[in-house]
Formats: sequence, C-alpha cells, structure tokens
Amino acid sequence: MTSPHVLTIDSLVTQIYESQDNLSHGAAQIGQKYIDKVLENQAEATIILATGNSQLQFLDILIASQKIDWSRINLLHLDEYLGIEGDNSASFRFYLHERVEKRIHPKSFNYLIGDALEPIEECDRYTKLLKQYPIDLCCLGVGINGHLAFNEPQVANFDDPHWVKIVQLDQQTRWVQVRQGHFKTFEQVPQYALTVTIPTILSSKKIICLAPGENKAETIKQMLQGAISPECPASILRQHSDTTLFLDEKSAKLL
Repeated sequence: MTSPHVLTIDSLVTQIYESQDNLSHGAAQIGQKYIDKVLENQAEATIILATGNSQLQFLDILIASQKIDWSRINLLHLDEYLGIEGDNSASFRFYLHERVEKRIHPKSFNYLIGDALEPIEECDRYTKLLKQYPIDLCCLGVGINGHLAFNEPQVANFDDPHWVKIVQLDQQTRWVQVRQGHFKTFEQVPQYALTVTIPTILSSKKIICLAPGENKAETIKQMLQGAISPECPASILRQHSDTTLFLDEKSAKLL
C-alpha cells in the first residue's frame, strides 16, 4: 500500500490515500495499534462507533484482523433515530448488531434505545454510561453538511452542557438516508434523533474520522480551510489534541 500524503491543519492530522480501500486499511491499522497500546496500560478500553457507508470496510477490516481482544472492550455508539425499533434495518442498533456485535464478543455493547418510552430518560441513562466508560477511541464519519454524529449545523454547540440530547434532523441529512437506500421515502425518515454531543466526542482520548468520496469534497474543504464554526461542525476536530482524518483522493480533491 502506497504511503498516504500527510497534512497537519491546526492540531488535525490528515492522511490522504489513493483509494477508499487503502484509506480503510490505513485507518484500521492505526485503530488496532492504538487499542493494543491502550490495553497494555489498562484492564479495558472503551470505543464509541459510528455507522454509515464510510465505516463499513473499516469495521470489516478491524474485526477480520482478529488482533483485538474484544473481551476487554466496552462499545457504545454515536446516535440513533428517535422512535425507531431495534429490529428495523434502518436503525443503527440493527447496523451495529449485525455488522459488529454478532461477530465479536465484547465486554459490553451499550446501545442507544431509539424507541425508549421516555427519550429524555434515555439520554440521561446514556450519559451515565458515558461517564462510567470514558472514551479511549471514537470512530467518526463526516456528514454531507459537516455534521458529526447528528450534531447538525443548526443544533451543534461546541459548549453544549449536555452529553446526549434529542435533535431535529436537517432535511439534507434525511434525503441522504433515502438516496443510500435506508428508507424508501423522505417521509419515512425520522425527523428527530438522539445524539452524543460535540463536547462528548471531543472528550475522547483519540479520534479516527473517515471521510471518503467525491460527495464529501466541498465539506472537507470547508472543514479544513474555512472557519472553525458550528456552521461546519466537523471543523472543531482541528482543535482536538489527537485526531486523524482519513481522506481519499476524491474527498481531498479541492484541497
């Protein structure tokens, strides 16, 4: 595999690979080595996972390597649609159960319950879990509108007092879910979601962020060359002390 081109913008290390395949292998290798290092120094580790198409190959490689002692890993995830059932194929619980949990045996897998009867209580429950399991590694993607998790530009708060909250989804985000085939119609996409907040993400000791594809090029340009602002929530990663952004040549083409 050809070595990536490396840029450092503010505190953010950016690696640019020839292809999404190389990007996924590079990110998985760095993630696996970091987890091994963490487990050398502590009894267990916590990883918070993203979902979405950008994560598929990365997760497959990470799991297939069989180099991680998952029995010492506590897993959480970033977000979930409000009101959606866990057996709905569009839910992130379903995605993670099928693609991750069924293939490994983690110490714990802690899901955000989208169809909880009391969503605010669910936010509180998940907040307690996040406080119980400080995040060693956060795996992220970047939305077309620059969102991290479901911290959309109109609701992202870099000084958010909440760890987990309920947000209204941007129309652009909802349309992406239709185009990717997760829902048949725009009306079927939930209007609201539960999400961990920006400060929660930034509390992670290390962040790996994957953003491949030509459709992310404009967003990446704004993220890296524009102002650090909630208008592009992902721009805040430039201030995190240990984040690596993984791009392919298509997503980096405007840099």
